[in-house]
This record gives sequence, C-alpha cells and structure tokens, in this order.
Amino acid sequence: MAAFITFEGPEGSGKTTVLNQINKLLSENYNVISTREPGGVSTGEEIRNILLDGENIDIRTEALLFAASRREHLVEKVIPALKNNKVVLCDRYIDSSLAYQGHARGIGIEEVKKINEFAINGLYPDLTIYLDIDAEVGRERILKNQRSQNRLDKETLTFHQKVIEGYKTLIKTNPERFKVVDATQNIESVVSDTYEIILSYLKNL
Repeated sequence: MAAFITFEGPEGSGKTTVLNQINKLLSENYNVISTREPGGVSTGEEIRNILLDGENIDIRTEALLFAASRREHLVEKVIPALKNNKVVLCDRYIDSSLAYQGHARGIGIEEVKKINEFAINGLYPDLTIYLDIDAEVGRERILKNQRSQNRLDKETLTFHQKVIEGYKTLIKTNPERFKVVDATQNIESVVSDTYEIILSYLKNL
C-alpha cells in the first residue's frame, strides 16, 4: 500500500516529534519510512545546511534551493519508496515553500508554486497533517526546549505570523488534502488525533 503523507506547521508546532511517534505506531501494521525536507538524501542535506545555516541568501535563490533539494529527495527516496508500496511520512514538503517563501517572503504563492511544480512533476501528497499553533506559542516552545535555532527560527514574529497566514490560505484551497490537528494539546493527544486521521485514511484506501 503506497501513500505519501506530509506533516506541516509553523516552527515549534512539534512536527518532528509527532511524525516520529506516528512512524512507530504505523510500523506495527504498515511498511513505513520517514524522511524530511529540506534533506532526506545526501545532496538534499547539503542544501539544507546552506539554507538553514547560511546568511544573506536572496529570497528567490532560497526558493530555488528548496525546490532543487525537493527534486533530489523525490527522485532518490520518495518515488522509489512509493513504487515499493511504502507509506512515506515526510516532515515538510511543497506547502512549506508556498507558506514560507511564497507568502511570508512575499514572492507570491503562485510564483513559488510554478517553481515547485517543475520540481515535483505532479507528485502532491495524498494527505497533509497541519499542526495548528500560534506563532507566539511556537517560539516559546523553541526557547523553552533550548532547541538550536536555525536561520528561519530567528526570523521576526511578524514573519512567522505570515507563515501561518500562508498555511491558512492553502488549507482553504485544499480542504480535501489538509487535516488540521490542534497542536496546543499535550503531545499524547496530538499524536492520538493524528494517528486516528492517518489510520482512517489508510483503511479507506
């Protein structure tokens, strides 16, 4: 059974933690792999280092680098896994570029979408989990957990609020694909809600 499931949300929403726990739960009954963007494969990880640790990157260059990393990741990891009937869980995908570079950076969602449609060649997720949380709460979590902050983490609160605005726009235009989970709950509840959504989707395939 092949399925491409992505996890999206603002910084501090808990995507990685939730994805890892979902991976463990699903692995009991499904052939699952988990991965992330940018990164996931060697070339993608090199681009990730430039994107998250670099300085003074032009916003259009940033958008292009994310798309390039995405293409390598798809070709080397995601597409082969789907062809082998695996459930692929991915921490971020095209919607991140649309929300961050398209909306928050001000390039335009449609402009960034064009770049990425060339990269993904029609491969959109089957299901996208959006972990919903306010920008202020997300930033507080990052500081509280003392997570090392990357270049995007250090952006202004206004920037992160715009990221959420971008996601909300995408959710409205793709209501069938997006499933929203309240990420302000305790981690057990967030994982439980997410697991139920994904399990229901997989059982209906």
